[in-house]
Amino acid sequence: MHPNAALVERFYRAFQARDAAAMGACYHPAIEFSDPVFPGLRGREAGAMWAMLCARAQDLAIDLGEVHADDARGRAHWEARYTFSPTGRRVHNAIDAAFEFRDGLIARHVDRFGFWRWARQALGPAGWALGWTPMLRSRVRSQARRGLAAFLDAQRAR
Repeated sequence: MHPNAALVERFYRAFQARDAAAMGACYHPAIEFSDPVFPGLRGREAGAMWAMLCARAQDLAIDLGEVHADDARGRAHWEARYTFSPTGRRVHNAIDAAFEFRDGLIARHVDRFGFWRWARQALGPAGWALGWTPMLRSRVRSQARRGLAAFLDAQRAR
């Protein structure tokens, strides 16, 4: 197994264990992370996002599919099953991840998933009716950013 494939597997094993510190140790200090809900996170924000998700997860289950990696790039398919806490609705999200590596760490991580599919599950009728619209996507992103900012503020206050 290529060392970068092992790194990706270590990242997801840590996520399965809800060990945000171990996940963050897989990231380069200049990490760039993006997904449909949290686009454009950099550095500390990316690790804090995973820490927030791990802290809030009550019934999170992660299934990792095949991982492929070489010296520069990698990819993986993973699935998350959890209860979306704001609505109490069950979500099964299928995600394709792409990675770039630098200095033996993950330097860029992009998760892709169907936002409308996620919104239908997480938000129910509102997600079904509006999940395809830029308006709802923008609203979800704003709420996610506010939640991350509050989480970061609480960490700083400790």
